[in-house]
Amino acid sequence: MLQRFTLPFLRSASVFAAGLMLALAAQAAPKVVKKVPPEFPAEAAKKGISAGSVKAKLIIEADGKVSDVEIVESEPKRVFDRAVKAALMEWKFEAGEKTTHEVKLVFKNED
Repeated sequence: MLQRFTLPFLRSASVFAAGLMLALAAQAAPKVVKKVPPEFPAEAAKKGISAGSVKAKLIIEADGKVSDVEIVESEPKRVFDRAVKAALMEWKFEAGEKTTHEVKLVFKNED
């Protein structure tokens, strides 16, 4: 009895998983058509901070413009956030559906 129930359930689960993987694969990352690099904050250099990173979530409108930037994580905290938000708001993507996208920007000041 257990075997008769398990096999159809497993077949259904594997078909669902395959469909989910295809759906995720179809969601390609939006293509950037204009990147604006963030400026290294003078305040960071004054404090002796020479490197860091920021992960941000973008809301990209159907016309390809960025309408919002949310800082997801940053190291060191809040040092590069303003520079990242300003730069990412200037990025442009190929037009398509409204979507969200995460990016990670890495800072390194070699002066």
